[in-house]
Amino acid sequence: MARSDQHNFPRFGGEGSGRSPRLASWAVVGIFLFMAFGAIAAARDFLMPVTMALLLFFVFTPLRRFARRYGVPDALTALGVTLGILFSVAVLAYAASGPISRAMNNMPLITTQLEQKFDDLQESLRDFQDAARRIDEAQRVEAPATPGEQTIRVEQEGESTLQTVMKLTPLLLAQVLFTLVLLFFMMASGDLLYLKIVQSFDRMREKRAAYLALREIEDSLGNYLGAITIINAGLGLAIGLAMWAWGMPAPLLFGLGAFVLNFIPYLGSITGVAISGLVAMIVMPGLFWPLMVALTYLGLTSLEGQIVTPYFVSRRLQMNTVVVFLAVAFWAYLWSVIGMVIAVPVLVVLRVLADHVPGWERFGNFLAGEDPPALEDDDEEEAREVVETGAEAEDHSAAEAVTRPLVEGDAPRSQ
Repeated sequence: MARSDQHNFPRFGGEGSGRSPRLASWAVVGIFLFMAFGAIAAARDFLMPVTMALLLFFVFTPLRRFARRYGVPDALTALGVTLGILFSVAVLAYAASGPISRAMNNMPLITTQLEQKFDDLQESLRDFQDAARRIDEAQRVEAPATPGEQTIRVEQEGESTLQTVMKLTPLLLAQVLFTLVLLFFMMASGDLLYLKIVQSFDRMREKRAAYLALREIEDSLGNYLGAITIINAGLGLAIGLAMWAWGMPAPLLFGLGAFVLNFIPYLGSITGVAISGLVAMIVMPGLFWPLMVALTYLGLTSLEGQIVTPYFVSRRLQMNTVVVFLAVAFWAYLWSVIGMVIAVPVLVVLRVLADHVPGWERFGNFLAGEDPPALEDDDEEEAREVVETGAEAEDHSAAEAVTRPLVEGDAPRSQ
């Protein structure tokens, strides 16, 4: 649906030339993209918490704005949000610590049971292995050994899982702390970030369009993450009950794991199915019952992904499945697990921007730059007028209505 009064971001340079970009220009763009991706991957320890804080800022800004209407200071709201997130993470970690600790203590027994299971499976496939071995022996050509040739075997002992966890835990805690502190300062500053972004545009119409784009990012991210969080909580409850019904150990841990893993599209469900099947192989006899447990997990996640989520998540926020999968894989390559979590929220932001930024229409349609003008000091008053007027609105539609009078009679600024 076209909204021409919102899609009025300024264009810069090259309009009306009618000439396609030269090959050299595309080569420069390609080189820039490769260097940018390399820089993003290299700076992951800094950029990951910054990106998470920015996404959370957009999600919780409506709450801050709502609290301000009732006289609650921005700093107090920011403190409440950050402490609430910290408390939620601590509760999840505490709930999972008991089952994980018991699993680590029973690791020798678990390893022995897994080895026995795989030995039984290997024994059942012995005939196929013998046939394959005879084929290999018939095709193998022995090369004569060179006189004096020596075989050198180099064995490297890698780090244990516990050593790896102990090494990564301080970095993870530091990133969580950095994310929460940055989120606190961003929220405590009120509308300062919005003000500086809106101030970067010349005309009142452009300022309003930029402000509405920010408000739409708020609405889209809040609606998407809110719906997904509730759906994942329901899925975690269903899987926890299903694992309890099957007699699986630590059903609470399975429920928490399903809740967290389902924030990662596709790969999270696959991981959950694999873990449930592996644990079932340890505690259940044979292969039939572990297969039933894994299929139960797969059935519940498929029901959520194919029916529940499309029904409750707005069609406007639904993404091309191929693009989502590629985005998850791409961000996993750049930023590992955190990259997989933020992949879809970043796509939501890009899709909103594609609706507002000229020249991004085809990109938005596929999912579904231009530099800002030079900063001028006298833009601040108009930017503040847009931001303060829109701050009283409940949502994006209300913000659009209350800021519409600001652009009536708007004329281009003389340069």
